[in-house]
Amino acid sequence: MTSGSRSTSVPQDEELRLPRTPGILRRFWARHPLFADILIALLCLMMSLVPGAAVPPAPMAGALLIPLTVVIACLLLLRRRRWPYAAFIASIAVAMSYLLAMNPVGGPLLAVTCYTIAVYRSARACWIALGTGLGALSLLAISMALTSSIEWNIAANAIVGELVVGLIGALIGVNVGNRKRYLEAVIDRSRQLLVERDQHAQLAAAAERERIAREMHDIVSHSLTVVVALSEGAAATDDIERARGASIAAAQTARSALTEMRSMLGVLRAGDAPLAPAEPLDPIEPVAAARRAGFAVSLTTTGAPDVPPAVAFAVGRIVQEGLTNAMRHAPAATAIDVRVDYDADPVVVEVSNDGAPIAPGAPGFGLRGLAERAAHLGGDLRSGPVGGGRWMLRAELPRTVQARADAVAPRAQVAPREPRDET
Repeated sequence: MTSGSRSTSVPQDEELRLPRTPGILRRFWARHPLFADILIALLCLMMSLVPGAAVPPAPMAGALLIPLTVVIACLLLLRRRRWPYAAFIASIAVAMSYLLAMNPVGGPLLAVTCYTIAVYRSARACWIALGTGLGALSLLAISMALTSSIEWNIAANAIVGELVVGLIGALIGVNVGNRKRYLEAVIDRSRQLLVERDQHAQLAAAAERERIAREMHDIVSHSLTVVVALSEGAAATDDIERARGASIAAAQTARSALTEMRSMLGVLRAGDAPLAPAEPLDPIEPVAAARRAGFAVSLTTTGAPDVPPAVAFAVGRIVQEGLTNAMRHAPAATAIDVRVDYDADPVVVEVSNDGAPIAPGAPGFGLRGLAERAAHLGGDLRSGPVGGGRWMLRAELPRTVQARADAVAPRAQVAPREPRDET
């Protein structure tokens, strides 16, 4: 099996916890393949060379041909794992050379080479090689018998003997090879599952970090903007009561932000993650906070908020971020209008003001987070001038949540001349 699909971040077998190979001998052969090949080659040499040399050859050329062919074939067994076909061809050549002997002889070479092809190539390749080799041997044996070079019993015994030996090696090799390839496929699939598990975990962690960053931005940006506005108002007035009231409102806003932050950061602590989803933010709360900071904010709500929790949560965050941007970038606005239409399909959320400066800029993290939130629900968010010196943030959210799979880090659609959003 190839290792191209394996991740370099996962050790090859560290997490698989594979069981040990059963048997001392099998573990020894697996750790010392060269020693095993040398031992097999020596055994084949003794079992093939001795019978071939002991039989009086006819003609005399066989006295040298048989031992030389056997030695070459046994030497090729040392490289049988890498060159299985070469070793097989040499074993067929040895079987053909035995035809020159006066009596039928044989050896284990063909069984070993058939086993090697079945294990290290494929079962199909083994059967094709065995059939081709035996066909060539049969053709030569029959031709020599027809020309009276050898007797018919020698030809028949050579063909049948090599057929039996080859079938034994092929059947054992097919069994072992199929099991070997199956185990390799299972192990490779297990490695792929480990890689996919790590990748899914990384994607989930990245998505959770983005979600926490988006929520933290919405909480901290809005609350600090309100606190700053209240603090500046308290410092600018000479009325002690008004300054006290602004300070109390700033403290309440900060406590509320701390409570939300504790709830949000709880997911980062083991065992403290809330089991229930976050409660939707009522648009009335950020509107009231902006009014306490001294901004003239109006809220118009149409219909009942009978929408899914995810949509309700997004509505509250969009209103909060829209007011935050208006308070930060349009401090001279005389009116900030918030409109939420629950009766519309899709649900419409609008935050507009009449004090936006004319300055080009790119959307900051706030608008990007809102665009991601709307796109995740299958909605849309736009921000830009609407004429008459007014600026509007408008979001359309579907009443039925359908997260878009292709919504990857969308950006807010912004007109060419937008005030810079640095929140």
